[in-house]
Amino acid sequence: MKSIKICGLLLGAALVAASCSSDDEGGSTVVTADSRAELYASSNSDGDVTVYDVRDTSNITAASFGTVSTDAEGIYYDGSSDEVTQASRSGLKLNAYGNVLLSTAGIDLTATVSSSAVLVSPRDLAVSGDFYVVSDNADVDGDPATADGRIFIFQKSGGNFTLRNTVTTEFALWGIEFVGSSLYAVVDKTSDVAEFEDFLDNSADATVSASKRITIEGIVRTHGIAETDGTMILTDIGDAGVDSDGGFHVISNFASKFDAVENGETLAVAGNQVRVAGAATFLGNPISAEYDAVNDIVYIAERANGGGRVLAFASVQAGGDLAPAVNNELAGASSLYLYQE
Repeated sequence: MKSIKICGLLLGAALVAASCSSDDEGGSTVVTADSRAELYASSNSDGDVTVYDVRDTSNITAASFGTVSTDAEGIYYDGSSDEVTQASRSGLKLNAYGNVLLSTAGIDLTATVSSSAVLVSPRDLAVSGDFYVVSDNADVDGDPATADGRIFIFQKSGGNFTLRNTVTTEFALWGIEFVGSSLYAVVDKTSDVAEFEDFLDNSADATVSASKRITIEGIVRTHGIAETDGTMILTDIGDAGVDSDGGFHVISNFASKFDAVENGETLAVAGNQVRVAGAATFLGNPISAEYDAVNDIVYIAERANGGGRVLAFASVQAGGDLAPAVNNELAGASSLYLYQE
């Protein structure tokens, strides 16, 4: 993995950047005000934040930063404040780090905002306005025979993360994604996806039933979920103990297809979905995804194959056994967030 210095000045919402020397090649990396595309990745192995410049997938550079965590899963970047937020599995809290693009690769970032240590087993982070929502897959009632999960709803205000309330779900959780006011959630240990309409209206500690839950045909066990411009990406980890049987599904016009399926029924593959899987993909346990709709590129955090990889797949609408256009080793790769402007 290359190590670069990313530098610049943040003026309001616009980034004015200087040219920075590459530690590996002696070249330069220039981030301009009208062209930014960065992929932020977290890791179960060390809690580091790795930032990939993905404007040109044929020439990706990366910078890694240490954090206060040794294990993190769930990541978000706010371009207006140059701040990256992680859900820490080692510290059991949300931590935000400022001035990311002003920092030199390899340094340890300082947490500028942290929540109380109330999380138990965080898996994903979804953001809507000032609300930072964390899915947690710990057994809520202590009975492994009953499926449940918990969603922590934090509000960021006045430089603080305050826990507003927790929602208990009637199934185990993994990935979550806001689409408008609805929160879509992966039903762990299944091939199901659930929708909670007007999710943030649930402002009290309570058990909340999903508005709707359907099965995605062709998936064994889903984990990662990402939506952009109406296209949903769902990952399939297959057998969690096998590092070569994973895949992901691309579902265009997802909302209309989801709405057309009755509660408890199945969204068929034929005519609705495209599947990417096979020996060439390096997919075993893909646990997080992001989608660049403009360029039709899917980014995957692959947890098992080779100990962890960040993969990029181009022209995904073709489906099949696609070889990744980008294949970067990242130990413990756990979560991704794509930022573009």
